[in-house]
Amino acid sequence: MATRCSATDIGDLPDAILSYIFTLVTDTRARNALSLVCRKYLALERATRVDLTLRGKVCDLHRIPTGFRRVERLDLSLLSPWGHDLASSVSDPFLLAGLLGAAFPSVVSLTVYARSPATLHVLLPQWPRLRRVKLVRWHQRPQQSLGADFVTLFEHCRSLSELDLSSFYYYTEDLPPALQGYPSIASSLTRLDLLTTSFTEGFKTEEIRVIAAACGNLRELLVACTFDPRYFGFVGDQALLDIAANCPKLTLLHLVDTSSLSNPRGDPEDDDGLASEEAGITRAALVEVFSKLCLLEELVLDVCRNVRESWLALEALSSKCKNLRVLKLGQFHRVVMAIESQLDGLALCEGLTSLSIKNVVDLTDMGLIEIARGCSKLRKFEIQGCKHVTWQGMRLLASLLRRTLLDVRISCCKNLDAVASLRAMEPIRDRIQRLHIDCVWDGLEEHKRREEACHGFNLNEVAEPSVQDTGQNKRCKYTLDSQYSNALSNGNGFLCNSWERLQYLSLWIGVGDLLTPLPMAGLEDCPNLEEIRIKVEGDCKGKPKPAVPAFGLSMLSRYPALSKMQLDCGDAIGFALTAPSGQMDLSLWERFFLNGIGNLYLNELDYWPPQDRDVNHRSLSLPAAGLLAQCLTLRKLFIHGTAHEHFMNFLLKISNLRDVQLREDYYPAPENDMSTEMRVDSCSRFEDALNRRYILD
Repeated sequence: MATRCSATDIGDLPDAILSYIFTLVTDTRARNALSLVCRKYLALERATRVDLTLRGKVCDLHRIPTGFRRVERLDLSLLSPWGHDLASSVSDPFLLAGLLGAAFPSVVSLTVYARSPATLHVLLPQWPRLRRVKLVRWHQRPQQSLGADFVTLFEHCRSLSELDLSSFYYYTEDLPPALQGYPSIASSLTRLDLLTTSFTEGFKTEEIRVIAAACGNLRELLVACTFDPRYFGFVGDQALLDIAANCPKLTLLHLVDTSSLSNPRGDPEDDDGLASEEAGITRAALVEVFSKLCLLEELVLDVCRNVRESWLALEALSSKCKNLRVLKLGQFHRVVMAIESQLDGLALCEGLTSLSIKNVVDLTDMGLIEIARGCSKLRKFEIQGCKHVTWQGMRLLASLLRRTLLDVRISCCKNLDAVASLRAMEPIRDRIQRLHIDCVWDGLEEHKRREEACHGFNLNEVAEPSVQDTGQNKRCKYTLDSQYSNALSNGNGFLCNSWERLQYLSLWIGVGDLLTPLPMAGLEDCPNLEEIRIKVEGDCKGKPKPAVPAFGLSMLSRYPALSKMQLDCGDAIGFALTAPSGQMDLSLWERFFLNGIGNLYLNELDYWPPQDRDVNHRSLSLPAAGLLAQCLTLRKLFIHGTAHEHFMNFLLKISNLRDVQLREDYYPAPENDMSTEMRVDSCSRFEDALNRRYILD
């Protein structure tokens, strides 16, 4: 009689192997599903969970999870109600802190919304071994002594090695004295992120000198500063030299002008493209800085002021910083010479895998080709505000980098509208995974005529347009060979129109323009597109009423895998209250933007309502609430603004909705006592109603 062999499944693997497999699963819902299989899987999932974000109500102490004792990275910045002081949200804050400390004893990294030092005073003693802290505050800084937040932080976190203040509003005068007062902590810091987006001026030269002198062991430094020489204490040669002299171990350095953080997009119609002022940075200083920071792996210099003839300094960067992999330059001019076939300047940085060039006014197609020849390992490329670059140059760059290039951003380039940008990406259309373009439809009619005229053409018989440059009386000519042409075709001699591997798409579009021409511009077939981000920007005031009722979101239903969307209308400016005769207020604009969103099968949506800056008003309107309620497949909805309680109740009609939150994560976030919209009690009532519903999964 034959013996029956028992079936073997994944559960029979040793626990050590299963634990390793579990650590490779990063999606939260996938891990939750694993924990429901059996008790063994539950124990393994809990034992390997090291990252957790709490989203519950602060006052529900009995709902604090107690099974995640191995969690090392804990995020408390999104607790509900969002943005409220943790120390004053409950009757006994020390009891809350004690329960959190007992539930998560292994925490070494903490993110917390610290509206006042009292929150830090209550929470930080629970985790004396904290090594990384991220502070979040979008509300105005309370009236307190200089450095009060940081004194409390340093007093309780003696093992601190990383400090992130990128989303924390404070005065630049707060930090340097605190670092000087705690020299042992300052010297132990290895990462300091000061790229605070809410700054208007940023750190000055003397403040940077103090920070660099106190934090001599930094490996990563990110600073928002002012390069404008018209301001007192502007950052120039001296600040760069101080950083290089005091922090020689740096592997990552970001120095970004605050104007770039607040308004990252320029005017593509500005023919000159030059800044009004020259930066106080010389080539000699840059060469000296690069010589001292030879360990650099990532460098960002976005100065928003003219740095001319920079190619010599970039050659020094390539020779001194052999490990450089990521580079971003803003307002650097003459980055390459583009003479004959000789490589120079930026093109000598052959180890780069990510490159961003912004507002390089003299960059031409020949310069792009030289960069592509020299930086042959690029996986990510971003170009912004380069007026003389055309689609032919970008197409040849994509052709030369076809084997490696996966992520491309094209923004604010005068000759690269949507049609030209997509046409330029044809060489890597079957490989690219992430893409950003501007939805400027100037070349759409010409594209239609070309499509009709060339219908059925054989790509292998058509020569690629050449690119010529006569600078310095030299001329070079590049064409695509037949091997590239064959790679683009689908085997029948016709161009393949599918963006097979595109997973993420980012779009910029001006107020009043429509999204509907996107497929006609070239993005017809994106079978694996999972996430899209749409940035709407412009002044609604004075704009005529659109001729059509919808912005065009329903058109996105042609992408079958689309499940995540970020719709950012936060920089669309209009009238929050009564608009003048003949114009639309923000509620009508919201109706225009969101009309058709119910036709999409979205699981997650981040939405930034348009705003009225005159009254600091960014709120969900009645039409917007009604249209969002039509998204019947939504599971997560985050509204980056305010809303009235009865508007939020519309969302309860979404049967699968599990996670909803209002986040006023913009500066200045409105104070509670000034808001006539969602208060603490309103948020609690809405969340209770949301949690009472039966969720199918």
